[in-house]
Amino acid sequence: MSNLHSTEVVPEKAILIGVINQQQGERQVNDYLLELAFLTETAGAVPVKTFIQRLDSSHPRTFVGTGKLTEIQLYIKENKIDLVIFDDELTATQLRNLEKALEAKIIDRTNLILDIFAKRAKTSYAKTQVELAQYQYLLPRLTRMWTHLERQQGGIGMRGPGESELETDRRIIRDKIDDLKEDLKRIDRQMSTQRKGRGNIVRVALVGYTNVGKSTIMNMLSKSDVFAENKLFATLDTTVRKVVIGNLPFLLSDTVGFIRKLPHQLVESFKSTLDEVREADILLHIADISHPDFEDQIAVVNQTLADLKATNKKIILVFNKVDAYTYTAKDDDDLTPITKENLSLDDLKQLWTNKLDNQSLFISAIEKTNIEELRNTLYEEAKKIHIQRYPGEVFLY
Repeated sequence: MSNLHSTEVVPEKAILIGVINQQQGERQVNDYLLELAFLTETAGAVPVKTFIQRLDSSHPRTFVGTGKLTEIQLYIKENKIDLVIFDDELTATQLRNLEKALEAKIIDRTNLILDIFAKRAKTSYAKTQVELAQYQYLLPRLTRMWTHLERQQGGIGMRGPGESELETDRRIIRDKIDDLKEDLKRIDRQMSTQRKGRGNIVRVALVGYTNVGKSTIMNMLSKSDVFAENKLFATLDTTVRKVVIGNLPFLLSDTVGFIRKLPHQLVESFKSTLDEVREADILLHIADISHPDFEDQIAVVNQTLADLKATNKKIILVFNKVDAYTYTAKDDDDLTPITKENLSLDDLKQLWTNKLDNQSLFISAIEKTNIEELRNTLYEEAKKIHIQRYPGEVFLY
């Protein structure tokens, strides 16, 4: 006899919406929406269609124009869409009006990322950081959240503070934010004491865009078993391992991945996690060379490091996933200019080696390609710092 009451959770069907404007061109928006689709899948929903509109500025009431809104309304009704995700942050007014017009759950990129962080947070520290970011995001939107929560129970974008807590006034929400900040300060002091207790041992931090393979490299170098998965934000809590190469010990830390349009609430609440980056002696900046927009991702990470005031230290750019790199070779009689898509891996290596003064490496953590070169480079750079701190020691590698 068949089971009439299946407990299988049916994934929410989502549509994604982006706008082309003066700040972001068509190619950028397409890239952002591809990333938004990956974020949506990471959260557990199924992206089924994207909508793009060209606007000088977003509509103050509905973000998109009336014509596009009607087109979206029709698609939602015909395809029974559960979830509408906007790639840019929405105001409380826009959220309220869109929900009324589309009769579906409306979230934006920030809300989606916060939801993924809430799902990924495992330790009490990460959970506190995420909860603080969620409350800071919700505070200016409280007037809209009441009807939203009454109609929509659970699902993506709702993995936040409980409904009963949201049915309070702004003062209590602000008090909650203050309490969470105090909790983080207390934990920060404990973590700072732990970091000081490590002494003068050389510190190396892995940084990079999300999903570039940092955790895989961490596992390989430290022979540990850090969670690694082909999903965005697989790592939230900073993991620190003691690594020994040759006879030289150092601390290696894996940090949360960066991303374009990372919500400022998360940057603020995760500052202490990023202290590992600020206090590191060497940064291994991991990039996914197989990604078509790896240069943009490198720029995002560099900007985040600059925001953290963490650029005044040794940074080694490590291009990972060389095994997955592909390009389209040009015909000999093709007179069109060479583009990034036409560069062979050897050409790309030469380009970046010249640009970075030999401070770039090309590896595959999965295939173990050029790992010894990475280990040797890391050893030499860590040794320089170690000798400065402990002059007179003799090294044999």
